[in-house]
Amino acid sequence: MFFIDPLWLIIAAPGLILAMIASYITKSTFHKYAEYSASSGMTGAQAARRLLDQRGMSDVRIEPVQGFLSDHYDPRSRTLRLSPNVYSSNSLSAIGVACHEAGHAIQHAENFAPLALRSALVPITSFSTNAAYFIFIAGMFAESAGLMHLGIILFSFVVLFSLVTLPVEWDASARAKRLMVSAGIVSSREQEHASKVLNAAFLTYVAALLTALLQLLYFILRARR
Repeated sequence: MFFIDPLWLIIAAPGLILAMIASYITKSTFHKYAEYSASSGMTGAQAARRLLDQRGMSDVRIEPVQGFLSDHYDPRSRTLRLSPNVYSSNSLSAIGVACHEAGHAIQHAENFAPLALRSALVPITSFSTNAAYFIFIAGMFAESAGLMHLGIILFSFVVLFSLVTLPVEWDASARAKRLMVSAGIVSSREQEHASKVLNAAFLTYVAALLTALLQLLYFILRARR
């Protein structure tokens, strides 16, 4: 069985453990600084609106979306969607996340190259994420090197997507850390706390890349065997 393959347990499983640890750190850090309110009294939605308006981006909409930390920017509709714990909260956690997502909208407006590349990779990555597993497993059962190699090629796009995501997320956080102070949303001291939330969130993207790399290594070694 694929999921109890000893080779998978040795090589790929540690990546999943790292991803779970990173997710726990992100959630616990968010909850910790959700107890601290910004002295400006601004909510996450208001903070994001200020950053966007200062750059003449009044056409970018800000909408609430369900789900915990489901916050994201949709470049297709130019819409910034914030989760309930971010949209209407004036906590430092909420402001950090909201300004980070506003950073993505600013990247889009400035044609930030890594963001454009990541957006271009979305269709094939969405397909490859699930298809690679099915094709590779089918190749294992059929003892078809061709199918296994196809699965490896498809999963390589998942790794590439995770790799390109790192500079995109790092830059969005760097913009947020800088702009939330210059825009008068938080003080320098408050920015230190909000930044810890963004730093913790970045760990999840690092863990995602490591997980994908280890999974790809497993595919390659399994195909060779």
